[in-house]
Amino acid sequence: MDMLGQDMLEQDMLEHTLNPFNGVVVNTDALPADPEDFRQQLLPSLEAWQARGHQVVWLELPIERARLVPVATEAGFRFHHSSEEALTLTYRLQPEALIPHFATHYIGAGGVVLNSRQELLVVCERHRRDRSRPYYKLPGGALHPGEHLVDAVIREVYEETGVQARFEALVCFRHWHGYRYHKSDIYFICRLSPISQEITIQPSEIEEACWMPVAEYLNSEYVSVFNKRIVQAALECPGIVPTWIDGYDDPARYEFFMPVNGVDGRQ
Repeated sequence: MDMLGQDMLEQDMLEHTLNPFNGVVVNTDALPADPEDFRQQLLPSLEAWQARGHQVVWLELPIERARLVPVATEAGFRFHHSSEEALTLTYRLQPEALIPHFATHYIGAGGVVLNSRQELLVVCERHRRDRSRPYYKLPGGALHPGEHLVDAVIREVYEETGVQARFEALVCFRHWHGYRYHKSDIYFICRLSPISQEITIQPSEIEEACWMPVAEYLNSEYVSVFNKRIVQAALECPGIVPTWIDGYDDPARYEFFMPVNGVDGRQ
């Protein structure tokens, strides 16, 4: 192709950049609003990117550009993931190009909060499968986007019970598949010590919360085997604690857990 033809082709193409994996990232801000204008730019762009040996096209369509979705799917784009504001689609330019999966797991945290009287902070959720009897579990829930594990479990304990607590250690975790929206789930169990004692429940989610003697909890017929095991683990295992690693000194981004006095760790 001569230079004139190349210049004309560039003018017809969608604005884009390249990522480190030789993939094409379409400039969202420069997308046309009209579906037909988008189609006229998209098809020659795909041909040119494929000819140049690029691997994958990443196309993010904000909700105000939703009219462009049918054009993209007709051209061969597939859905990758979405948020409340935008849908991300991909197009494989090369047959063997790798398209990484979007997030595969939910992350949650529960707190084993034990006071000086050997009483455990427990809750009974309002929304549960069997409402014919109480079911006592540990306070906890899902992490918010960008939230640290330590902050999340302290927040969840406070939101559900009104008890302020101090993080001590990460004790154990469980991992299972077939969770919400076909995702997997990781749930971390943390040991905390209470700073306050008074309970104020979150009525929209919690039916009851109380300080229950540990021995009573471990022998209760209204407690699952899993919950008994993780409480025992919290009582018997020192766990691993938050620590710093040299070179990763941005506390807003990084969070590490290691044994006390572990390699490269310090408490």
